[in-house]
Amino acid sequence: MIKKSKDDLNEMEYLVTQENGTEPPFENEYWNHFEQGIYIDKISGQPLFTSEEKFESSCGWPSFSKALNDDEIVELVDKTFGMVRTEVRSEQANSHLGHVFNDGPKDQGGLRYCINSAAIQFIPYDKLQELGYGDLIPHFEK
Repeated sequence: MIKKSKDDLNEMEYLVTQENGTEPPFENEYWNHFEQGIYIDKISGQPLFTSEEKFESSCGWPSFSKALNDDEIVELVDKTFGMVRTEVRSEQANSHLGHVFNDGPKDQGGLRYCINSAAIQFIPYDKLQELGYGDLIPHFEK
């Protein structure tokens, strides 16, 4: 399993995960990335989302219709910037990931987890076993 300490984060990763920041839309690593695999919490290494639930939302950030495991996601009320939103954080590392909205694909449950690329790391399907995520291979063999 891949883990990072807070000291290993670059400036944007730290801003997003530790200071509740947001990276620029359309200028981040995974907004238009659709390779088969999983997305893990950049700090704890816990699997959060898969490519199977990722969709094109045109918002400029990676969007997912659901989390891989609801127990790994914490939702909090966010009243910053004069808005009321639902913040999404990772359970184990308490990292800010992004927000969840109710404007996702209706046929997939209607949610859009809008996640900062700086808070996650992609693990390709063909590296799952090698990097300690082999138990997730059956998720792709539906």
